[in-house]
Amino acid sequence: MNTTRLSCLALPRLTRTLSTAALGLCLLSSCFSASAQATDSADSFPTRAVNITVTFPPGGGTDILARLIGNALAETLGHAAVVENKPGASGNVGSKYVAERAPDGYSLLMVNSSFAINPAVFATMPFDPKKDFAPIINVAFIPSVLVVPANSPYKNLAELLTAAKPVKNDVSYGSCGNGTPQHLAGESLNIEAKTSITHIPYGGCGPALKDVVGGQIPLAIITASSAMSLIKGGKLRALAVTSAERFGQLPDVPTVAEQGYAGYQLSQWHGLLAPANTPVAVQQKLYDGINKALQSPAVKDKLESLGYTRANDGPAAFKKIIDGDIDKFVKLAKEIKLKVD
Repeated sequence: MNTTRLSCLALPRLTRTLSTAALGLCLLSSCFSASAQATDSADSFPTRAVNITVTFPPGGGTDILARLIGNALAETLGHAAVVENKPGASGNVGSKYVAERAPDGYSLLMVNSSFAINPAVFATMPFDPKKDFAPIINVAFIPSVLVVPANSPYKNLAELLTAAKPVKNDVSYGSCGNGTPQHLAGESLNIEAKTSITHIPYGGCGPALKDVVGGQIPLAIITASSAMSLIKGGKLRALAVTSAERFGQLPDVPTVAEQGYAGYQLSQWHGLLAPANTPVAVQQKLYDGINKALQSPAVKDKLESLGYTRANDGPAAFKKIIDGDIDKFVKLAKEIKLKVD
């Protein structure tokens, strides 16, 4: 009697134990299944077109690079990229859009150095530029160039800077706009050379170029690709480039660093980011595919014709560049009390 009673009492407990074990096995099975699906997803990536958001309007250098790479990806990843433009707030609109996309590798962001400048010049940011993105690849970079009219009395950087000393202050410079790499290149030079060259912001590189060619301003700091044809055509004189090394398409133009300011360099980079938490395996596939596309003769020739120097910094190296630039520009903006909003 007692034995029968004990067996009956034990049966529900045994059933519960078996049910718990079965549930555990199901959960474990689900975990393995999810892991396998994630692995399969990374292995098969991509299975459709990748979307590249450009933070500037169509037709500019960043947009042209995105479309060049997007088309080339059809050869290396099997799917071309679809490019869409989301300009606004110096690139913050498009950046916020991608930061909020699924981290699956199908949403990329094409940016330039302005991405690292914005945290320095905007009081608030709609995303964290250091934490909300996974840098994929630094695609290309291009220096800015200091140019004067062809009939300018300044034959070299030393003569220009002598005229720009605080006592005389005979020089002003035009840039592509407030908070642009060209603006910060000028302010960095002011600090290094202890000069007070007055900044004149323009609504783009084009208007600044027009005024320096016409002699309305004595100096402009412009993207090298924008000024190159005018320099080679004799309408502008180039005094210096802002890169650490000489620019291949203007080999006779010395760097600022060569002319007495060692360590000075500010080149504008262009690269691709993905939302944070994009799987590392997918990041690597994107880097490999884009890097391979950049090495094709057609892409290399196009980059050179546009004035860009190809770069292939991978995720870790590119993140170091971005984070370093953010810190550098935040410090510079505080020093010159720069805000654009």
